[in-house]
Amino acid sequence: MLTKQKKLILSNAQRDLMRRAGKANGELMDFVRPHVKAGVTTNEIDRLVHDWTYDHGYKAATLGYHKFPKSCCTSVNEVICHGIPDDYELKDGDIVNVDITTIVDGWHGDQSETFIIGETTEERRAVVQCAFDCMHMAIDALTPGCRVATIGETVVPEAHRRGFTVVREYVGHGLGRQFHLDPSIPHFPNRQSRIDRLFPGMCFTVEPMINAGSRYTKSDKVDGWTVRTKDGRPSAQFEHSVLMTEKGPEILTLTKNGPQKGHRF
Repeated sequence: MLTKQKKLILSNAQRDLMRRAGKANGELMDFVRPHVKAGVTTNEIDRLVHDWTYDHGYKAATLGYHKFPKSCCTSVNEVICHGIPDDYELKDGDIVNVDITTIVDGWHGDQSETFIIGETTEERRAVVQCAFDCMHMAIDALTPGCRVATIGETVVPEAHRRGFTVVREYVGHGLGRQFHLDPSIPHFPNRQSRIDRLFPGMCFTVEPMINAGSRYTKSDKVDGWTVRTKDGRPSAQFEHSVLMTEKGPEILTLTKNGPQKGHRF
């Protein structure tokens, strides 16, 4: 496993390329942000993502990835992840996760945010807040060379304290010239995450998926992508690309206009 991890260690020049990809991805999220509102279809969000990406000379990592048909994922209410943009029109009270991954000169920037549309229920607002806080708490807990399990050991107790659960079937991942790399980044502690470590020069995502009810999931057998909560209750997620440096974790996908650490929804 150590041999596999050493392949992920980025040089200083490669770190700068990842920073550039992350910065571009954050700029795209800020561009899309004012359009994520009631009356807009998820297809319209996808079109905005697609046009901005290719107008800037970049590529959308999801488009064609294992035959995924769109340039971003839009996951509404009980959809946990991998929602396919379509003609669904966002309405007051919805929550929607927009997940975008931009390839800049071969390097990937990856992030997602859950947006609250208008006034929503207390349950939906609370699960969004929990997902956001858990992501930042997990990142803040990381130190050079720490175990990957530090993430899950931070996320699970906090989510459970608030009465929510953590999805286990879908996890974060290493990131670089490829979309998904080792190590796997589960948001719950397991045997492998207690072995794997995050060394300076490694880039990865932290993206806890928090469910209001049961942690269990079900996949859409028709489209082969959409993942929903098994009990139909809402789910929320936030994601950043993170570079481990000699001084600690550095978030690569920061936005200027999005919620910052400590934000209250």
